[in-house]
Amino acid sequence: MKDNLEHIFKNLENQFDTEEPTLGHFNRFEKKLKQKKATPIKKINRSFLLLPIAASILLFIGIWIGKNYSNNGLELASISPKMEETQSYFVTTIQKELETIQLERNSDTEQLINDALLQLNKLETQYNQLTLELKESTEDKRIIYAMISNFQQRIELLQSLLAQIEDVKQLKKQQNENHV
Repeated sequence: MKDNLEHIFKNLENQFDTEEPTLGHFNRFEKKLKQKKATPIKKINRSFLLLPIAASILLFIGIWIGKNYSNNGLELASISPKMEETQSYFVTTIQKELETIQLERNSDTEQLINDALLQLNKLETQYNQLTLELKESTEDKRIIYAMISNFQQRIELLQSLLAQIEDVKQLKKQQNENHV
C-alpha cells in the first residue's frame, strides 16, 4: 500500500498547483462573502410554511368531529360512572398494548401486525354498531355485555399478537444461534 501511494505521488510530481493567489485575492473573497450576507435571502412565503400545519390541524379536527358525530351512538361511559371507569380501563389497556406492538414492528412482524390491526378494525366497527344499538335501547343489558365483551376480544387479540411476535423473535434468535 505504501509503495502504491509513493508511486502515485511520483507520477503526479510537478503537477500540483503550488502557486499563491494573486495579491488581494483574500480581500476580494472576503468582500464577496460579506456581500452575500448583506444580500437578503429570498424570503419564503410564510403562508406556504403554515399550510401543512393548518392542514394537519384541520385533519385532526375533522377526525375528532367525525368520530363524535358520525357514530351518534351511546358509549359505555355515558351509562354510569362505573361504566365510564370500565371503558376508560379498556381503552387505556388497548392503547398500551398498541404502543407495545408498534415498538415490535419490523420486517419479520409486519404482516402479523397488519393482519391483527385489520381484525381490530372489524371489532371496532362492531363496537360502533353496538353503540348505535345502545342508544336505541339503554335498558338492554345484553348490549352492554356485548360491548364489554368486544373490548375483551380486542385486548385478547392484541395479547395474542404480542405472544406471536415473541414466538417470531425466539425463532429468529434460534435461527441466528444455529448459523453461528
